[in-house]
Amino acid sequence: MLAEVLIFVPSIARFRLDYLQLRLEKAQIASLSLDANAGMIPAELEQELLANAGVFNVVLRRDEVRQLVLSSAIPEPVSATYDLRMAGPYELIRDAMVTLFDPKEQIIRIIGQPVQDAGLLIEITLKQSPLRREMLDYGLRILILSALISVITAAMLFFAVRGLMVVPIRRVVRHMQAYAAAPEDARLVITPTARVVELRDAEAALAQMQTELIAALRQKERLAQLGGAVAKISHDLRNILTSAQLFADRIEQSADPGVARAVPKLVTSISRAVNLCEATLAFGKAEEHPPRLSRFALRPLLEEVAEGEGLSPGSEPSCLIDAAPGLMIRADDEQLHRVLANLVRNARQAIEATGRSGTIELSAGEGEQDWWIRVGDTGPGLPPKAREHLFMAFQGAARKGGSGLGLAISAELIRGHGGRLDLLRSDEDGTEFLIHLPKSGGLDLSAPEAAV
Repeated sequence: MLAEVLIFVPSIARFRLDYLQLRLEKAQIASLSLDANAGMIPAELEQELLANAGVFNVVLRRDEVRQLVLSSAIPEPVSATYDLRMAGPYELIRDAMVTLFDPKEQIIRIIGQPVQDAGLLIEITLKQSPLRREMLDYGLRILILSALISVITAAMLFFAVRGLMVVPIRRVVRHMQAYAAAPEDARLVITPTARVVELRDAEAALAQMQTELIAALRQKERLAQLGGAVAKISHDLRNILTSAQLFADRIEQSADPGVARAVPKLVTSISRAVNLCEATLAFGKAEEHPPRLSRFALRPLLEEVAEGEGLSPGSEPSCLIDAAPGLMIRADDEQLHRVLANLVRNARQAIEATGRSGTIELSAGEGEQDWWIRVGDTGPGLPPKAREHLFMAFQGAARKGGSGLGLAISAELIRGHGGRLDLLRSDEDGTEFLIHLPKSGGLDLSAPEAAV
């Protein structure tokens, strides 16, 4: 619309100027015809010349003399005078708008420069209504032409956008839908073909993501198959080792001193192998139920965990509990017991392995958003390799003979509560773990027990 205004306004002003210039030229030609015949033109012919020029009278100024060359009766007084000799673009546009929006019948005077230097000026009077009708007709033609150009431009823009944007986007959507139906089919990976740079980049990113996802799915499937095979092997191996353990127990009763010395090591090795098989089977089943949340006092649970590991303030290593007796939390007490027991057992074994005395501390508290439980010890700290793969199954073992499943399972159980298990520090002064349990997370923790 702005372009239409910028085009229409100057063009309608130009049309008015050309219309008036043409009337001036026709009036000058009529006046020259009269001069050429020395005033011998009949009155009827003079009126015909004025009608052909579309004016009422013609005035020429030559040699400072103003001469009425052609004249006829003017139906009403002149209402406005326009001098075209000094009119600039602003004046021409202003006068054109006044003419276009003024429907009244009126007589106007036009002053212009004669062509071919036929005088100082030429002056005519004429009706404004024919000029206005011509301007309206011209404006209508401009409007129709502009509408036609707009329709053609819109159609071209529509097909351009459709070809450059809509069609490629639909193609991407179809590829995504087809890939979602069969994410492991490598034939459905999109091939970038868009001509728009941004869309081509999007297609390339989608193709890379699909390729990486296919590889990840294939790896996941292979790992699942490998896990199934390992579980079967572990099951059979556990049965074999159980039988070997029974025979080892019988051999242990032998009176041979050499056998008596070797059997404990054999039993220990077989027990470790059996434990590893059982831990592998338990981890592979992944049958942990969702946490059954209930409110309970935390301190008795901490004391129960310590007693289960044979720890007390006077034991070796000693165990200190720092938790308010009235501290109530909401969690699955069985799963939390397993997590704390695993952390405390690891701490006890780490201290005992050094052959020195040590302390295990269990502390707890609460903030505005969560409850926290800290398990710390004064042991030797975790090995660097264990810290790198701490919560990864079979890789985060902190001691020789460990399976590396305890911390992985513990972290999984805490994540099931919507919380997290973090390693605060591990150095030569000891190790500290911190458990965060959220007070909310899809559950109304202020609701009574029955609501949960």
